[in-house]
Amino acid sequence: MLSADEWRVVALSLQVAFWGVAGSLPLGIAVAYVLARYDFPGKTLFDAFVHLPLVLPPVVVGFALLVLFGRNGPIGGLLEPLGIVFAFKWTGAALAAAIMGFPLLVRALRLAFESIDPRLERAARTLGAGPWRVFFTITLPLSVPGLATGALLGFARCLGEFGATITFVSNIPGETQTLPLAIYTYTQVPGADAQALKLSVLSVILSLAALAASEWLVRRSRGKSAHG
Repeated sequence: MLSADEWRVVALSLQVAFWGVAGSLPLGIAVAYVLARYDFPGKTLFDAFVHLPLVLPPVVVGFALLVLFGRNGPIGGLLEPLGIVFAFKWTGAALAAAIMGFPLLVRALRLAFESIDPRLERAARTLGAGPWRVFFTITLPLSVPGLATGALLGFARCLGEFGATITFVSNIPGETQTLPLAIYTYTQVPGADAQALKLSVLSVILSLAALAASEWLVRRSRGKSAHG
């Protein structure tokens, strides 16, 4: 059984992961579509930049966010008068998680867009449909399995985010303390191994569920393609 404090940690982790994915989804769709459908100078460099969080130490991402979105940062200083604060808030944890999970979201969506036959889009345009209508009525619906897969992979990555989060928003109970941060805290407290173990098991279960769901969606979409 989890204590009230542990349930709050779980609820905050799910909240951070959900908004991390939801907030990055529109940009992820746009970036994935551009990478899948267009060739342009600097595309390789742009692609590398998008996937940079996969290879950078998370603490570097967290420090960059702190510099940019801190109260005295160039972006954070502009947003604070509007009441938008990221530093040392759960919203900052969601931002850090979104950036770390963004490459997984984009990769899954890009593969989904690349698997769609461009002739379907060209046929719709020859029948008078504009680019936006083609995208929203043909391209996006056909990419739903990839979109769902990317969202689930991003969600799992957001749940496990630690380094960027603790660097950017610290480890504040009830505000920024997600599952990985709570587990880390318990490992530093003598006699709290049981709590750390409980949350570790729960974290594994949640991540496995997200990964299993994404794999099921991939298999289902492949099965439909084969029968189609």
